[in-house]
Order: sequence, then C-alpha cells, then structure tokens
Amino acid sequence: MEKKRARLEIQGKKDAKQAKRLSEELEWVRSNAKGRQTKSKARLARYEEMAAEADRTRKLDFEEIQIPPGPRLGGLVLEAKNLQKGFEDRTLIDGLSFTLPRNGIVGVIGPNGVGKTTLFKTIVGLEPLDGGDLKIGDSVKISYADQSRGGIDPNKTLWEVVSDGLDFIQVGHVEMPSRAYVAAFGFKGPDQQKKAGVLSGGERNRLNLALTLKQGGNLLLLDEPTNDLDVETLSSLENALLEFPGCAVVVSHDRWFLDRVATHILAYEGDEENPSKWYWFEGNFESYEENKVERLGPDAAKPHRVTHRKLTRD
Repeated sequence: MEKKRARLEIQGKKDAKQAKRLSEELEWVRSNAKGRQTKSKARLARYEEMAAEADRTRKLDFEEIQIPPGPRLGGLVLEAKNLQKGFEDRTLIDGLSFTLPRNGIVGVIGPNGVGKTTLFKTIVGLEPLDGGDLKIGDSVKISYADQSRGGIDPNKTLWEVVSDGLDFIQVGHVEMPSRAYVAAFGFKGPDQQKKAGVLSGGERNRLNLALTLKQGGNLLLLDEPTNDLDVETLSSLENALLEFPGCAVVVSHDRWFLDRVATHILAYEGDEENPSKWYWFEGNFESYEENKVERLGPDAAKPHRVTHRKLTRD
C-alpha cells in the first residue's frame, strides 16, 4: 500500500509538471496564432507532440467534455480568397478573404440570416461558391455535423444516436464509456432515453455538438455550440477548446464565451451601402468591439437591426 501511494505521489507530481509545461506552451501558441515564421514552427511542433503525449497518458475525466486531438496540422489549414456566395437575388458573402492560422479559434458573429451557416456549408462542400478560391490543407480533417441534416432516426433514443447502442465508443482515438460521454453534454440519467424526434431545439443543438466532437477532427466547425448549455457544461466546453491543439471556427452570439476562447473574429458588418460586408480581426470579441469603434465611430457599438428577409438556408 505504501509503495502504491508513493507511486501515485510521483505520478501526480509528474502530471502536474507536465500540465504546467503544456499550459505555458499553449499560452505561447495562442498568443502567436498569427503568421508564424520558420523559427517558430519547431516550437509549435513540440507543443503538438506534448499535447498528443498528454492526451495518451492522462487519466480522462469522463464528466467533462473531451475534444481529442486530431491528426497533426500541416502548414496550410484554410485560406479563403475573395469568396462570393448568395441565393436568388441576394448576396450573402462578397469579397471575403482570410487565412485560418494553426491553433486559431475564430469566432463568427452576426445576426441570424447573414450567411454564417452558409459559410460553414461552403467549407465542407455542401454549398458551392459563386466565386473566389477556398484552399484546405491536405492534413486537415474537418469535424462538422449539419444541424439541418435528416439522417438521424427520430425513433432512436438520444443515447443510441450518439453511441450506436455500444457501451464504449471511440471519440477520436480515445475509447470512452458512451453514457459518460453523452452525460458530459448535459444529458443525465433518463434524459438519455429521450427519442431524437421529440428533442427541443436546445437539446438538438447539444446532440449536434456531441456528434461533432466525437469525429476527432483537427478543424472544428461549431454552429452555436453554447446555446442551451448550463454553466457547468459551458465551462467544460470552454476549457476543452482552450486545451485543443487543433483549430476551431465557432458561430456564437455569446460575447463572454468569445472573450474567453477566441483568437480571431470574423464579423458581419453589412450596411445599406454594402450589405454583404465581412471583417476579419485578430483578437477576442472585446478587442474587436474596441477596434470597430475606432474604425467606424461610437455608433458602431450600438446594435443595428437587420431588415432583410431571412433566408431559410441560414
């Protein structure tokens, strides 16, 4: 017993030291998400190796949301040049250009109906672009679950949809108890037996999040992941994203969430003169708001009503 306790103490100190080093490296990675030069790539590679090793060796807390690291990202993640997309007689995106950095977390903000979900669908190939060029790196594996997809059997329980009826499931390359994985998204006990066909909008959103993170990609496309999350689940998601060594693009109206996790903001700034204008910014939501006031004046901080007709595709 004494030997076992001594081994546990040694392992605990080792884990704490590893966690501290990983935290320090992650802070550097997040603060240097823009345009790394060659001399920085070696340090980034070391961080990714450390994160992968930590994921292999750490004891998983199955009560928390887990985002397993996907394949190691290469130099190119995603590069958009002069994107154009619209439906019928309305243009949603016109002249959008940005480069997604390795380990970046991009918050996509804007009113409903301006093209946020449509952008995701163009990235994964569900919608064709009308113009421009979109390059995705060879090493990129995208995790995305279309919220409007009809492939979910409404007669299956929520647990069956996620687990396929298995007691243990693969989340990326990690094996987890399926009921514990589902519970991490706020579905406790009898909630897991609800039929998929009777879930509320918020419950469907959480189910979508569970299905997306299960895929084990290194580029996450998350559409309104914070909707209907309680404080504990939201905190768990934030921590999981901050520890994730890949990239994430997140549609959200939650400014506090974006203040905490975002390294970049992609913001809809359409007006009467240019209703399909988007703006790319390096920094979190608070920094973006300050920049917006500096660029456009004090009135830019006030919310503006979007008067165009909402499209059913977004």
